[in-house]
Amino acid sequence: MNGFGWPRLASSVAEQIPPAEVDGVWLFSALRHEGQEWGTAVLSRVDGDRRRIYTARYMLAVKGKERGRFEASVEEVGSAPVEALAQLLQDVQRRIDDEHPPVPVPPEDWFAGAADAPPR
Repeated sequence: MNGFGWPRLASSVAEQIPPAEVDGVWLFSALRHEGQEWGTAVLSRVDGDRRRIYTARYMLAVKGKERGRFEASVEEVGSAPVEALAQLLQDVQRRIDDEHPPVPVPPEDWFAGAADAPPR
């Protein structure tokens, strides 16, 4: 995970979605430009017989007068039957057309960093 904002994003997600219900996390490479860093994660959560998909994003000021400023958002972007995960991931990859596909991270590892995150 190549970003300073991931632990803080995980903490923000944990405030909105119970970490024990998240069964998949995929991280896109964090981007830096003009003193700011942006990161995007896709999360999967099983809710009964449905799989809910979320996009979580952050912006972290890493330089300048606003250094340390952090903004995060979590948005549910879809749902499907539980068994549809493989097809959902293929569809996402096809739509992204990115040379750097998202990297899967075990949810317990991702949320473990949230405990060490600075307060929001």
